[in-house]
Amino acid sequence: MITETLTPVAPEACVGPDKLRRADGAVVEWIVADGLVDYPFALQAMKDRAAAVARGEAREAVWLIEHPPLYTSGTSAAPADLLEPLRVPVYEAGRGGEFTYHGPGQRVVYLMLDLKARGRDVRCLVQGLEGWIIDTLAAFNVDGGLSDGRIGVWVSQPGRPGGESKIAAIGVRVSKWVTTHGVALNVAPDLSHFGGIVPCGISDRGVTSLEDLGQLVSMPEVDMALRAAFERRFGPTAIGIADTLVTAA
Repeated sequence: MITETLTPVAPEACVGPDKLRRADGAVVEWIVADGLVDYPFALQAMKDRAAAVARGEAREAVWLIEHPPLYTSGTSAAPADLLEPLRVPVYEAGRGGEFTYHGPGQRVVYLMLDLKARGRDVRCLVQGLEGWIIDTLAAFNVDGGLSDGRIGVWVSQPGRPGGESKIAAIGVRVSKWVTTHGVALNVAPDLSHFGGIVPCGISDRGVTSLEDLGQLVSMPEVDMALRAAFERRFGPTAIGIADTLVTAA
């Protein structure tokens, strides 16, 4: 079993446009949840589907959801970074990383991908996920990028702390070469909720969203951009429904 906290990766570590694509061309099930999804339910459903993928009993899946307001803590979370523990519910996530916020207006994407078929390279996966979000932001004329060795996707914001802000967080667990957890892209969440934590343990930078940057886009528009950018890097997808998330393909 592999379980590791993600660390920054140099561009040369993931060479070739097809590094993360499956050689067999198998499709990934693309599932968009309706409404807000409770975190404990999502966590269990994700784990169940990942276990089925590892056993070869289900397709890989990408699950796009929104949560009610909540904080999650990763394996490296420092208790002092939870500034307002009574503000919203707090859950242990079982992923690497520190505290983060999820809530309405944020597109959370859970990934259940089989790295046995995608190069068995966790560091390459990190770079692929960052590139995927950067490509998605480019569809809305937002210039996302990396920041001084920090995991996630950032944008320049002169006048804000450090001159840049985080727009997307990445936190992944890999077990039996199958991924769980994934990315959280801020579309139009209530950014004030980030004030109840030190997001990802970073106190000298801010948090932003597409709305904060003046891009008023709908969640379906973001989902379309996410899917197009995902397929360019990871391969084809097929629409699935949430009721089949944990069933065999």
